Amino acid sequence: MKNARISLAAVCALVIGAYAYLAQSGLLELLSPNAASTYYNLLVQGFRAGQLNLKAEVPPGLAQLPNPYDPDANSPYRLMPYRLHDLSYYNGRLYLYHGVTPALILFWPFVALTGNYLLHRQAVEIFCTIGFLTSVGLLLALWRRYFAEVSVGVVAACALALGLATGMPVLLSRSDVYEVPISCGHMLTMLALAAIWCSLHEPERRCRWLAAASLAYGLAVGARPSLLFGAIILLVPVVQAWRERQQIWALLVAAMGPIVLIGLGLMLYNARRFGSPFEFGVHYLLAGDSHSASVHHFSSGYLWFNLRVYFLKSVRWSGHFPYVRPMLLPPLPAGHGSVEGPFGILANIPLVWLALALPLAWRNRSAETVSTLRWFLTAVALLFGSSALTIGLFYFTSVRYEVEFLPALLLLAAVGILGLEQALADRPAWRHAAHWVWGLLLGLSVVFNLLASVEYHAAAHDTLGVQLSQAGRPSEAVGQFEQALRLYPDYPKAHLNLGIAMEQMGRVHDAIEQYEQALHLNPDYAKAHLNLAVALEHSGKVPDAIQHYQQALRINPDLADARNALAHLQHGQ
Repeated sequence: MKNARISLAAVCALVIGAYAYLAQSGLLELLSPNAASTYYNLLVQGFRAGQLNLKAEVPPGLAQLPNPYDPDANSPYRLMPYRLHDLSYYNGRLYLYHGVTPALILFWPFVALTGNYLLHRQAVEIFCTIGFLTSVGLLLALWRRYFAEVSVGVVAACALALGLATGMPVLLSRSDVYEVPISCGHMLTMLALAAIWCSLHEPERRCRWLAAASLAYGLAVGARPSLLFGAIILLVPVVQAWRERQQIWALLVAAMGPIVLIGLGLMLYNARRFGSPFEFGVHYLLAGDSHSASVHHFSSGYLWFNLRVYFLKSVRWSGHFPYVRPMLLPPLPAGHGSVEGPFGILANIPLVWLALALPLAWRNRSAETVSTLRWFLTAVALLFGSSALTIGLFYFTSVRYEVEFLPALLLLAAVGILGLEQALADRPAWRHAAHWVWGLLLGLSVVFNLLASVEYHAAAHDTLGVQLSQAGRPSEAVGQFEQALRLYPDYPKAHLNLGIAMEQMGRVHDAIEQYEQALHLNPDYAKAHLNLAVALEHSGKVPDAIQHYQQALRINPDLADARNALAHLQHGQ
């Protein structure tokens, strides 16, 4: 047992250390001058001042706009220097539409106790760490009660999967305001599952544990309202008791009481802010796309596209570090919004296929033992299915949303591994072969997560560089683009943007080299052809410029700048 504790402690230390290393601030936090000016801390400052809106001034120009929600009109205020992107603007005040729970359980207590403000990056790291440790606690409970014959090495490997194959490395690689409520929701759903486990296995304290699960899950909904339908897992112990012909009224009160009270509190919070209990501020966003009432945020028409992207489609692979490139997307359905770097889980995290081995977990067991285990795994499966379905119906597709359902699926896969190991206990040759198979799948899944995190972190530096370049700070932008390229040398977009910044600084020759490098990596990059053509024209190389203008128009006939410039040059000749 001592060796078991040492092995598992080593894996946990490795994962937590990896989280600390991988955690990096995202764009909005990088643009903020200090921790106090980040969104969640501005919300806490508002709460401490007795108001529900952020402690932030509204720029006079924004207030004077005829339609402040027009993306083109509000674009000067969304990023530098005002940094109001993705805040809700209503009745002359700024609000945070992201879930309130992180402010209540972490940011506010932290500043009250320490007098200092917590960065979003640090909050995401804390939430991911607690969520991971909770999932490992569930894994250990499953092992000790149902799979004690399985070696501790197998359990340690499963713990590694729960830490580094669940999308957490990618989430941590650009931790911003968006990732805060998602990681908080992950932590709280894991805590809710842990309380449900205790409720199923400790009948004498079932009501207490179920109330704790309801409280945790209610707070999770406060962080991520999209988790609402997963609250069905709170009924699993109730249904179990009903099937065993026990009294269920007290259990129903325990299961529904805390989450209903929290829901009423959220409705009051929304009504006080936006005049409607069901408005979280999404329709009043200062964002790069419209969020008017005509936009369908949830639709069955998005489901097949999202399921393909989240589960079936693979990323592309290159021969250079970090090897991972964004997938080629299927056609967008009508009304669908942006797509932000998702990866197909079944294609890129093959360890999840071990969830199909779940039936082995209750092979050759007594009916009573099988019943309790099945009820718990049903709760995990319901959490996975409800979360995946909800996100699948959403009009925006993002890699960070995968964290809402991937950890539950990996927990099911870990149980599948334990069941497989136990089923092959008396067949050493087959068990040895199984070790190689699922060990390979584990290695591929972890390595993919780590490589993908590099690509997404590079994208964060590239995006920050674009903002600095547009703000007239090209020398600082160059540093960000160069950092992106150190992480991801074959990043065509970063080469293009580096060229733009260099051209701003008068380094036209260097800019031309960067545009050519972008085209070497992606010959069909229309914008790179256009920028290279402009630089060549300014350098007096008109025939070469004409060739690249033509190439840009061949790839994208709608490039008006390229068409006008080409017509001018050809007329001049």
